[in-house]
Amino acid sequence: MDLQKNKDKIFQKVKLAAAKANRSEDSVRVVAVTKHVDSQLTREIVRLGLKDLAENRVDKFLTKYHDLQENDITWHFIGNLQRRKVKDIINLIDYFHALDSVKLAREIQKRADKKVKCFLEVNLSGEESKHGFSVDEVDDALEEIAQCDKIELIGLMTMAPLKASPQSLAELFEKTNQLRKSLQEKNRKNMPFTELSMGMSSDFEIAIQHGSTFVRIGTSFFK
Repeated sequence: MDLQKNKDKIFQKVKLAAAKANRSEDSVRVVAVTKHVDSQLTREIVRLGLKDLAENRVDKFLTKYHDLQENDITWHFIGNLQRRKVKDIINLIDYFHALDSVKLAREIQKRADKKVKCFLEVNLSGEESKHGFSVDEVDDALEEIAQCDKIELIGLMTMAPLKASPQSLAELFEKTNQLRKSLQEKNRKNMPFTELSMGMSSDFEIAIQHGSTFVRIGTSFFK
């Protein structure tokens, strides 16, 4: 595994995808998903200049958070978060990408000591295996979440079906971006909806071309 080579390749692809969409490379944040590697390898990726790291399990996040405390890291939690575990991590992370229920929002409100930057998770593909709100559920959910002043909804997050065609991916990502724009226009308090967390190793280039500002990449770094 050549981490430097992998990193360079990823950032080159990000640059080209952004240029294709008439965007600057700086408009895309690359979040390194370290869920399948240990603290030592995670430390190596930090040494290469990556400061945005993501985990999807509470136990693994806590281990790495404590192992890498001497580093200046921006922590993202991207997995499904059980309400009973909110108290363990919510004041340690910088971004939460998977706000998928009103009950979870209320628990964050109860446990947070600071305002938490969150992405509302939406399921626009209709896959039953995916978490998140459907389009029809979003407005009602936002009315409830508006009462939680510890939550700042900075954008939307979605996960694409694993074996979707490039055309299907483009349609899903574009649909998500259009929903984000419509929510941004409503100008609700604590809900700027300026960001999009879309795209992983297999589809981040398409996601960037359809507005993604945070791409979550694991496999392509550590192969």
